[in-house]
Amino acid sequence: MNKRTVALTAEQYVEIIKTIQEGFLDHRPNPRVAAALVVEANLGVRISDISRKLTLSNIIRDGRRYRLDLIEQKTKKKRTFTVPVELYTYLQSYCIENKIGADDVIFPISERTIQNHLAMVCDYLGPGYENISTHSFRKFFATSIYNENGKDIALVQRLLQHSSPATTQRYIGIEPERIEKALETHLNLL
Repeated sequence: MNKRTVALTAEQYVEIIKTIQEGFLDHRPNPRVAAALVVEANLGVRISDISRKLTLSNIIRDGRRYRLDLIEQKTKKKRTFTVPVELYTYLQSYCIENKIGADDVIFPISERTIQNHLAMVCDYLGPGYENISTHSFRKFFATSIYNENGKDIALVQRLLQHSSPATTQRYIGIEPERIEKALETHLNLL
C-alpha cells in the first residue's frame, strides 16, 4: 500500500520532538534525532541533505545573517538557505552540549535511522500520527510559511525550489482544500 506523507500540525511537531527529547517506554532520549528534525522543520531542507553531511562550519556568517550553501542530493540543484540566528544558536548549543567540533558532522546518522526512530515515536503516539515521515517536517515548514505569509504560493515555491506553483500546491495540499471550499461555497439548497 502506498501511503501519502502528510504535513505535520504544529501540535504534532511539538509532541514528536518532545517525545524524542524525553524518551518513551524503553527508548532513551535521542537529542540527535530531535535536533535533525528541528533543522528540517525550520529550514525546509531534506533530511538527506543534512544527515552525515552538515557541519557547523558549513553555516557561514554573511553580514547580519547566516547562510548554508549546499547541493541538494535529490535534485542536484545548488541551494542557499538563510539560517536564522536563533537556529544557528540552537545548533551551536547542541554542538557544545554534545562535544561536536565545528568541522565534525553534526548528525552522523543515516536518514533510515532517523526515519526508523520517528516511526517508533509515531507508533507510540498512536492515532493521528499515521503517514508521518521525515518528509512531513519539510511539508510542515512549507505549510507554515504558506499560512504565515498571506498564502503566498510563489514564496513557498521559491523556498522549496519547485519548478511550478502546481507542484507546490499539491505538495502542501492546497488543491484538495480549494476543491472542498469551492464545493461548500457553491452549495445552493432550496
